Amino acid sequence: MVETAGGGPQDGAAEVLDRPLPDGVRRKVVQIVADGFGGLTVAELPAQLRQYARFAPNRRAKFAGNAMAAALETDPLFRQRIGEKLRESQPELTGALDSGSPPPAADPLDVAAAAYVLRPPGWVKLVTAAGEEAQRADAERADEETRAELERLRAELDRAREHTRSEAERLRAELDAAKKETDSLHRKLRSALADVKRGEAALRKLRGEMEAVRAEGQAQVSAAESETRRLKARLGETEAALEAARRAAREGRSVEDMRVRLLLDTVLDAAQGLRRELALPPVSVRPAETVDAVEPGRMTPKDIAARALSEDDPAVLDQLLALPQAHLVVDGYNVTKTGYPQMPLEKQRLRLLGQLAQLAAQTGAEVTCVFDGAELAAPVLLAPPRGVRVLFSKPGVTADELIRQLVRAEPPGRPVIVVSTDREVADGVARAGARPVASAVLLKRLS
Repeated sequence: MVETAGGGPQDGAAEVLDRPLPDGVRRKVVQIVADGFGGLTVAELPAQLRQYARFAPNRRAKFAGNAMAAALETDPLFRQRIGEKLRESQPELTGALDSGSPPPAADPLDVAAAAYVLRPPGWVKLVTAAGEEAQRADAERADEETRAELERLRAELDRAREHTRSEAERLRAELDAAKKETDSLHRKLRSALADVKRGEAALRKLRGEMEAVRAEGQAQVSAAESETRRLKARLGETEAALEAARRAAREGRSVEDMRVRLLLDTVLDAAQGLRRELALPPVSVRPAETVDAVEPGRMTPKDIAARALSEDDPAVLDQLLALPQAHLVVDGYNVTKTGYPQMPLEKQRLRLLGQLAQLAAQTGAEVTCVFDGAELAAPVLLAPPRGVRVLFSKPGVTADELIRQLVRAEPPGRPVIVVSTDREVADGVARAGARPVASAVLLKRLS
């Protein structure tokens, strides 16, 4: 039967396919070759296919598909051997092809692939018919997909129209509300303009009254100056009398001092006993960490006499930091851009914080360094050095405002020293009771 299919006057080997092999038929042919490939010895394989002899059928079809299709087309002996393997695996299909009547229930692609391998009479028509059938199936499938897509698009269009209609109604309602609000605003504006005119008239009246009050005040100042001169004269007389009284009272002063000292020791011992009785813990919360009110202190930075030191002498800063419970607040970028502006911001921060840590260790003062958060492109991952509190201003808040908040949080009387060259910052913290120091003074002290 093999010989009949391979030769004779009815052999289809003389037929030639005048068009490319359809993709579906080609895949089936490659699969037939891959399946029959394993039943052949290496010597029976064409030279270009021997390197794929150990591949599994699926990997063989994947990596050697083109080579197997080319060998099947150009090597009749190899095609005959594959045909023999196909007859062994699918005897019913191959027998029907040899008899010239393929089974009607078989897949056209399988029939065409088997015909391409066996080359019975009329195989070209079978391959061509299978390709046309596959094209028709693909066209029908594409037509069904197109109809489904069209239905989906129509549904989306209906939804879009409904959404557009509801959105237009909503916009009309918003427009009507906006018109009503505009009318109301026009009425309020006219009322406000009338109030402004009345306010301007009242202002002109107040200015006239203020001029009259100023003239009266100047007259009162002149009278007060005269009274001040008279009081100074009386003060001189009183001081002289007081000095005489002091000289007279020196003899009995030692007794009074003893009584006062005894009273002071009694109060101190009572206070210490009360503290032990109540087991009062030491104060651990710093005002910079909370905005709650605390008791005011007794000494302020203003109590330090200037003596012979100038404002830019670093010794002034040492005197201020020597005060009890002193708090040093540093405007970070103001200091770094004054001392070393050419360095990147990160290195500026690290250099200043390292120097402040040394200063905190030397003086024992509380140190807070404030940086402007607007200068940053991203959040800073920073481990603050020991003894230095590092703060960045929040979005919308400048470092100057954060410094003023820190100063306002301190109790009245606590020594607060603010380092900044910004005149607005210096004036503001001075009014709040803090002592401003120029950035150059801190840089001299750190160097």
